[in-house]
Amino acid sequence: MSLVPPGSLGAFRPHRVEVSELVRLAGPVVVVQVGIMLMGVVDTIMVGHVSPEALAAVALGNLYFFACAMFGMGILFALDPLVAQALGAGDENAVARSVQRAAAIAVALGVALPLVMTPAGFVFRLLRQPPEVIPIAAGYVYATIPGLIPFFAFIVLRQTLQAMGRIAPIVAAVVAGNLVNWFLNWVLIYGRFGMPELGAVGSGWASTLARWFMGLMLLWWSWPLVGRWVLPVRPDALRWAPLRALFGLGLPIGAQFALEFGAFATIGVLMGWLGTVAMAGHQVALNLASLTFMVPLGIAQATAVLVARAIGRDDAPSARRAAGAGLGAGAAFMSLMAVLFLVAPGRLAGTYSSDPDVLALAAGLIPIAGVFQIFDGLQVVAIAVLRGAGDTRAPMVANVVGFWMLGMPVSLLLGFWLENGPVGLWWGLVAGLAAVALFLLARIRQRFGGELKRLVLAGH
Repeated sequence: MSLVPPGSLGAFRPHRVEVSELVRLAGPVVVVQVGIMLMGVVDTIMVGHVSPEALAAVALGNLYFFACAMFGMGILFALDPLVAQALGAGDENAVARSVQRAAAIAVALGVALPLVMTPAGFVFRLLRQPPEVIPIAAGYVYATIPGLIPFFAFIVLRQTLQAMGRIAPIVAAVVAGNLVNWFLNWVLIYGRFGMPELGAVGSGWASTLARWFMGLMLLWWSWPLVGRWVLPVRPDALRWAPLRALFGLGLPIGAQFALEFGAFATIGVLMGWLGTVAMAGHQVALNLASLTFMVPLGIAQATAVLVARAIGRDDAPSARRAAGAGLGAGAAFMSLMAVLFLVAPGRLAGTYSSDPDVLALAAGLIPIAGVFQIFDGLQVVAIAVLRGAGDTRAPMVANVVGFWMLGMPVSLLLGFWLENGPVGLWWGLVAGLAAVALFLLARIRQRFGGELKRLVLAGH
């Protein structure tokens, strides 16, 4: 028995075994996350060389798509603790039931969300976005609607495979998907091989087709691993009580995702009030910050699995040490990225656009992204640590307080009232991320200082 008090900082100091497990699992997961984000980077770079209006339209369209999709994605992330803890306990039936319930929810989300995506043009006009951008951005959103079901199906398979520690099929699907996405972007944006030149809207269709390709490829490549959990359908898999419990577990995660992404999306909308150049420059800086964020996000997903497995096998000390390993790795990587963003903003911005006004604005925002990198890395891993323990409500509360009660008022104060424009809006993001990170670290110390039990759905 460990003599280190459970709530002390020493209890979170990882041993070599936790560090090696994290590196083994997080490495491929990071590759997957960066690969997924590279699809958006390629979209942004290829559209950015069409016009500032096209770049702003993709920024606005992506905000709308992910504002809808992130909620569903968060609900499906409830698979993390359920599957990983069931695997840790050796409960194959619980794994199968969780996977099949998540698949049913994924299909339901893919059918329901188009109802809120169809009025995109009306919403953009209501939010007073630049008139020249609205029709292009709305067309982009419409093009992404058919890709919702494969998007959610990919997430169900990815979370299941990550919980198993079997990442190779995901890596293969993401690499192939990136190649398909790049080729389709080149064809549809610029009108190659006799296709019409669709510009930013073509990028939306390329994303949809690439998502179908990735979803089908991942299902095919992973079937030998997950097929026994997909079919046959368990008689009790679609019972209402456990389905509702799974949805209830994922709902705070979905709300937390929506609140966090919503804060960034709101800043994007406010950028639209400042003009097309402001939105385009914001998109460049945000795309870079999002790319580096994929590494701690991959570390976070691996950490959630390791924490949940340890809890599943009733090993609380290992769960605490796994949490410490993940938090340390996330903070270390983002510290390095902060230095890069602070010393080379102009060179980084030049990758995305040749428009001098867009470049100047992006170069001013990238160093601010460097400041919030460390807080961003800490908060995403902290959320995953709590999710691995089945605590999905605290991150939602943290996002309400940090982003909306603190960060957003600071953004409005600095950006509009004190007339600091885009730079002021971004300093509000720094304040919000810092508050969320500190709140969640305190919650981890409190939550992991007590007893850690396996999560079981009501009605099983």
